[in-house]
Amino acid sequence: MEGLQTAATEYSLADGQQFHLIANSVAKLLETARRELGHDQEAAKASLVTASHILQAEIDRCSGANGATRGGLAAWQIVRVRAYIDSNLHRTIHIGDLSGIARRSKAHFSRKFKLAVGESPHAYVVRRRLERACHLMMTSAASLSEIALSVGFSDQAHLCRLFRQAFGQSPANWRRERGVPGESSSRTGLDGNIP
Repeated sequence: MEGLQTAATEYSLADGQQFHLIANSVAKLLETARRELGHDQEAAKASLVTASHILQAEIDRCSGANGATRGGLAAWQIVRVRAYIDSNLHRTIHIGDLSGIARRSKAHFSRKFKLAVGESPHAYVVRRRLERACHLMMTSAASLSEIALSVGFSDQAHLCRLFRQAFGQSPANWRRERGVPGESSSRTGLDGNIP
């Protein structure tokens, strides 16, 4: 019984920390959108879109935690898999690790995860890495290469390629448009843009 109480307390703390991380990210994005609304509507729109993506991901995460899945995995499986992913974004995450956590075969897990979450495990991991990178770009002065490695991308070019696919611009431009610290001291990035 004591072990269950400790586990519940640790989960509550982790959940509270995640809430504050998400709330801070969304608040900064909304403040950026408000500030840019009169000057640069595209920057304001990009901030609002990012905030919307982060909020939708949190809504999806919470609905999975409350047992309201859409027919794939059990709520406990989704909670464990998402917690594992969020705790290990800085590492290589293998489908075998995720299927083992959910206690399913790789193929069965992949199908059921997509049913429950609405995207493949790989797409989900990439999205979470991009969301964490956005948060770090908004809240730290770390270089893009440091951020890329800290969220599990192989290098800055990998981050830049996937970021451009998701948001339509390079991370350096996205960060610069928001007046966020970092990258201002470097002259060029791997994305070829000069600040």
